[in-house]
Amino acid sequence: MIEFDAHLVQGRFVLEAKFEAAAGITALFGPSGSGKTTIINLIAGLTRLQSGRIVIGDRVLVDTARGLFVPSHKRRIGLVFQDAQLFPHLTVEQNLRFGRWFAPRVSNGIAMEPVVERLGIRSLLSRRPSRLSGGEKQRVALARALLASPRLLLMDEPLAGLDQDRKTEIFPLIESMRDDFKIPIVYVTHAIDEVARLASFVVRLDAGRVVETGSAAAILRQTSGARVWSARDAFPDA
Repeated sequence: MIEFDAHLVQGRFVLEAKFEAAAGITALFGPSGSGKTTIINLIAGLTRLQSGRIVIGDRVLVDTARGLFVPSHKRRIGLVFQDAQLFPHLTVEQNLRFGRWFAPRVSNGIAMEPVVERLGIRSLLSRRPSRLSGGEKQRVALARALLASPRLLLMDEPLAGLDQDRKTEIFPLIESMRDDFKIPIVYVTHAIDEVARLASFVVRLDAGRVVETGSAAAILRQTSGARVWSARDAFPDA
C-alpha cells in the first residue's frame, strides 16, 4: 500500500496531491508540468516535502507533523529513468553488481541469475553501455534496479525514448517485475498505450492536483478526454 499526501511549493508551481494505491503498477498520468516527476522525487527522497505524509507498506518515510524524514539511501527504493543512467566506464555485469551492493545485508534479496535470465541480458554482461541499444540499456537499468531488492520501484517515463517495437519488448519485462518479483511500481507516463497495457491503478494529474483516480479502464473510458490527450501528448512540442 502507498499513501501519499503532499503539499509543496516550488516557485510558481504548487503541488497539492493526495492518493492511496495498492500493490501492482500505479500510473501517474498527466501532461507535462502536472507534477508527476515531482511526486516521484518526493517518494524517492530526492526532494524534501514541506508538508504531508508518505507511507510505503508499513513504513512511514515522511511525516512532517512528527518531524520524520527517512533519507533517500535508507528507503530501499529503485529508480528507473528515461535515460538508463548506467555507469559508462563499467561493464553491464559491473553495473548490475553495483545495484546488488544496495540490497539489504540482512536478507539474500533478489539473486542475480534469475534476473539476468528473465530480462534476457546474459549476452550483454561483458559489454559497456556505449555498445548497447536503447532497449538493451533499459533492460540493464531494470535489472540493476531489481538487484537492489527494493520495496518499491519508481519509473519515470522509462520507455519515452524507445520506438514501438522496443516498447513492445520491454512491456512484458515490466509486467514480470510486478508479477514474478512482486515489487509494487509507481510508473510515470503521458502515453495512453503504456497506461492501458501496464497500469492496475491510475492517478491522473493536472497542474499539481489529483483530478481523478481509478482503474486504467475507468480512466481511459473517458473517451473525449482520451482523444485530447492522445493528440496533445504524442506531440508535446506541437
